[in-house]
Amino acid sequence: MRCSPAKLAARFFPFDSLRRRKLLSGTPMRRTLRAPRFAQKSTRRALIAAALCLWQAAPALAMPHRDSKAVHKKIEALEMQWRDAVVHRDVRLMDHLLADDYLGISANGTVETKAEELAQSKAGTLRVQSLNLSDIKVRVFGNTAVVTSKAELTGMNGQSDISGNYRYTRVYNKRFGQWKIISFEASRIHDADARSRH
Repeated sequence: MRCSPAKLAARFFPFDSLRRRKLLSGTPMRRTLRAPRFAQKSTRRALIAAALCLWQAAPALAMPHRDSKAVHKKIEALEMQWRDAVVHRDVRLMDHLLADDYLGISANGTVETKAEELAQSKAGTLRVQSLNLSDIKVRVFGNTAVVTSKAELTGMNGQSDISGNYRYTRVYNKRFGQWKIISFEASRIHDADARSRH
């Protein structure tokens, strides 16, 4: 015995039970819709893969790495190399350590590019007799390292005596397996005893 389309619709689609109002869709539908099994498996695999990617990426996006002692030692060694290059006016080593897009800000607010920094050293405009570093702190964020330090400097910039104590921040970035200096900023430390007298 064949059922009419209206009866079939009422049986498979519960909302069509409003027969009295004649709102039947006339289209039989299942009560629940399920995706095919192969689609469910591929969706599950995609979600697991996405979760693994986020889990692996999380350390690079998080706080400073605490387990990067080797990187800390490497950056500290590069700081000593930079100090020696400045004192001995080793332009070749300075060229190697500085990134091409390097920008430095001196204690008097002058902005210097890599080319300008190297030109000063070649010309002998900047002459550093001694540079003692202390209170070095290195923080590593993925491929970027931020160094803060205290520097006791004796030297001349042109005719100006630049001897004194400074605080500075130097930023390194790892590119193609090599750490390069990309940024530098220095601030002169003023005599605390002189300030306390006033």
